[in-house]
Amino acid sequence: MLVSLTSTTPDARDLGFLLHKHPDRVRSVDVGFGHAHVFYPEATPHRCTATTFVEVDPVGLAQSQRRHRPGGLEPYVNDRPYAASSMLSVALARLFRTAMSGTCDARPELVEQSLDLEVELPVVPVRGGSDVLRRLFEPLGYEVEARPIALDTHFPSWGDSPYFAVRMSGRLTVRRVLEHLYVLLPVLDDRKHYWIGEDEIDKLLRRGGDWVKSHPETRMISRRYLRFGGYAREALLRLAEVGEDCDAVSEHQEGREQAIERPLKLSEQRLEAVAGAVRALGGGRVVDLGCGEGRLLERLVAEPAVTEVLGIDVSIGALQRAQRRLGLDELSERRRERIWLRQGALTYTDQRARGFDIATMVEVIEHVDVERLDVLAEVVFGDAAPGAVVLTTPNREYNTKFEHLSPAGLRHGDHRFEWTRDEFAAWARSVSDRFGYRFELSGIGPLNPDCGSPTQMAIFRR
Repeated sequence: MLVSLTSTTPDARDLGFLLHKHPDRVRSVDVGFGHAHVFYPEATPHRCTATTFVEVDPVGLAQSQRRHRPGGLEPYVNDRPYAASSMLSVALARLFRTAMSGTCDARPELVEQSLDLEVELPVVPVRGGSDVLRRLFEPLGYEVEARPIALDTHFPSWGDSPYFAVRMSGRLTVRRVLEHLYVLLPVLDDRKHYWIGEDEIDKLLRRGGDWVKSHPETRMISRRYLRFGGYAREALLRLAEVGEDCDAVSEHQEGREQAIERPLKLSEQRLEAVAGAVRALGGGRVVDLGCGEGRLLERLVAEPAVTEVLGIDVSIGALQRAQRRLGLDELSERRRERIWLRQGALTYTDQRARGFDIATMVEVIEHVDVERLDVLAEVVFGDAAPGAVVLTTPNREYNTKFEHLSPAGLRHGDHRFEWTRDEFAAWARSVSDRFGYRFELSGIGPLNPDCGSPTQMAIFRR
């Protein structure tokens, strides 16, 4: 049972610091059903690989599970212990507990640094085939290669087995990759080697709560990870509660931002400017990414040139408020077919966002961690690839003009950054060059000769 994690970001040997395992040594631990070992087949400044090898004791495993299984020879001859499964998941947690907790005392700055990483699983069972594998991992930012393994190479007519050789790559943090493997390996297999109790809900929330709740396949993950319907339903409810707590914080911070900008009526000016840009671009099918409570959607559905509107947001609470704002329950069937609301996150690929004429993102990107902006750009401009993108973000230079905001402060407590005009222009240029768009920049709100307008807007055309 093998899994290899490779970094190709120089100095690639930093992987040893993040995993707390020195490249010159082999680390071994007892995992109850056998032993797990970590070693480094290669460790150079340009490529470093840590391989986890789980050595299963099948006799000991079969005997330990006798009370949960009927008698017979099946547990002794079954090949499943040698394919990636919940046993590998347990081994990863035992070996890399500190790395999964986000601790790296020697190099703390590395923990949240996205690296070019590769994951290789020579043999992994996937119930549902490669489509399930892609549905689970591609939204998380991975490129997935899956090769089916023949049932028996001597008898090709027998077809393929339910096992795959898998290679995945992406730009992510090491901590996040370990969490994804820990949660999703048992999901791929759709079974576990140990008894599932209520504490499994806590494990799922602890290792995946912040990304499972916004994953397009949340229900499949919860159902397969927990196996029992009651546990899966409880997990979904608790994931929703996490989202509601975040909504409350977000509402409070939004109120603060609106109070700062209210004298300029900036929110209204932004919405009107974006709706005007959509109108000038010809309308058609429009997706609002990070739609929040639906203020822009409300304007878009009133535009005669807009034929269909999809609003996507990570917050269930915000989508519920958008539904009430738009009065979806009271619309005629014909009008209702033009408007859709869906939960999703902008750092996950989402096939529902593909094929639109225009995508809008109003005051969204500044809520994304800087190291995840490359992923967001890939999702929006590379995967969804709309004909045009209309995007707004604060102009940090204008913050000195707000009475109740310190020059060094941010307008919203959840903003990860606020860009100057030069910084925004540099990012827009890099995105355009990378994905084949051209762009134009403008300002929204009163123009100051020294610091520009309070809001920046970019229109990208493919």
